[in-house]
Amino acid sequence: MRPVLLIDFGSTYTKVTAVDLETEELLGTSQSWTTINTDIGEGLAKAVAKLEEKTGPLNFEARYACSSAAGGLRMITSGLVPELTAEAAKQASLGAGAKIRGVYSFELTEDDIEDIDAEHPDIFLLTGGTDGGNKDCILHNAEMLATCKTDFPIVIAGNRSVARTCARKLEGREIYVVENVMPKFGTLNIKPAQDKIREIFLKRIVEAKGYTKAQELIDNIAMPTPSAMMQAMQLLAEGCEDADGNHVSGIGDLVAVDVGGATTDIYSVCDGMPLAGMDTVFKGLPEPYIKRTVEGDIGMRYSIHGIEEAVGTGYISNLSGIPEERCRELIDYLGKNTEVIPGGDNEAELEALDFALASGAIKTAVTRHAGRLEEFYTMNGLAYMQTGKDLRGIRQIIVTGGSLIHTKRTGKIASAALWDPQDPFSLKPKQADVWVDRSYILAAMGLLSAYYPQTALKIMKKELKKDGYQE
Repeated sequence: MRPVLLIDFGSTYTKVTAVDLETEELLGTSQSWTTINTDIGEGLAKAVAKLEEKTGPLNFEARYACSSAAGGLRMITSGLVPELTAEAAKQASLGAGAKIRGVYSFELTEDDIEDIDAEHPDIFLLTGGTDGGNKDCILHNAEMLATCKTDFPIVIAGNRSVARTCARKLEGREIYVVENVMPKFGTLNIKPAQDKIREIFLKRIVEAKGYTKAQELIDNIAMPTPSAMMQAMQLLAEGCEDADGNHVSGIGDLVAVDVGGATTDIYSVCDGMPLAGMDTVFKGLPEPYIKRTVEGDIGMRYSIHGIEEAVGTGYISNLSGIPEERCRELIDYLGKNTEVIPGGDNEAELEALDFALASGAIKTAVTRHAGRLEEFYTMNGLAYMQTGKDLRGIRQIIVTGGSLIHTKRTGKIASAALWDPQDPFSLKPKQADVWVDRSYILAAMGLLSAYYPQTALKIMKKELKKDGYQE
């Protein structure tokens, strides 16, 4: 046996997963409260103890970790035009596993600087202008950032003609200059910025949040948890090479849904551009092949009112079978008592409500993630303009999160991710198989894939369970 421990330090729970590299099998999972305010090793030790109650004592060959604790990797970005460099900066940040706390376009104001100081981000991504293009905006914003009272690393990924000038204006702060996120009009180059963001996370942010206390317990904190999820989804979709250089296939293009208490994260792995032969033109920046969006106002407890506002109380009432007035009462109660889960005398009522809430969360988040069509007329007749990704051909939906894995109605909830004839211009998947992460291992497998991709792929294929749209 060659056991490896995979750790996810979350804001609420520290989750551990053990796998055997020799047999390429899942040994077990467990979790305990995250103890970042005291000694993060305490929560880890308790989680491992619970794990070994199931597996017996394990002599781990290695211990690897990812983290979203203490609010995750909080970032603010700025760019020139909302639809161009500001959007490129946002995609770079989300793809690096960050939680976006603000996106600014055009020139920063004194009020913006006050807001940035109040937010105190982990990292600021400063962009603006194509290479050789507009210089004034990014130079102004560098001057404004120099007046911030709080200190945070700044990654400069804008017009290369003035990138070093911006760095000089910010002298005395922790500055990193990388390639422009949009060197030419309509061309994305987000990987250098993403790599630098992850590097800063590993070098500075992790240490600042107390993980040095656990260094003797683990070999490496490799990435933010959302980055691990993205790596897992890419591996599951594309496959990898085995030890002999032969390709091991994945399951193909997919959409993944992670419904949490505070946010709902959506991932897509596909091209998503207009289909050949259709009278459709694309508008905006090219969509990344691996895309992540985070809906910070959509969550099962901390952001429960965001679901209600997005879909309406009537939607929740119709799906749950609970009168609207009672729905409002329960939503207000759960928003204040975020630790409550279905159980006790009101178990059936809370299960029905959570079913409706999770459906509303997925419906809203996937609709926002997917692209849209807009009709327009040309000399040759009716045509369409596409913004965002076309997901209609996706045939695989992966779901995770407590509200989806601890219910018998997972497939029915997941069907809210599908195309709805009442919203015909949405580009959501038309039909798809649903795969459920019942063992809550996806982030762990993304983490494992950095070291043993073939093992991670094999375990995911075995552990993910297909679910139907049962009532």
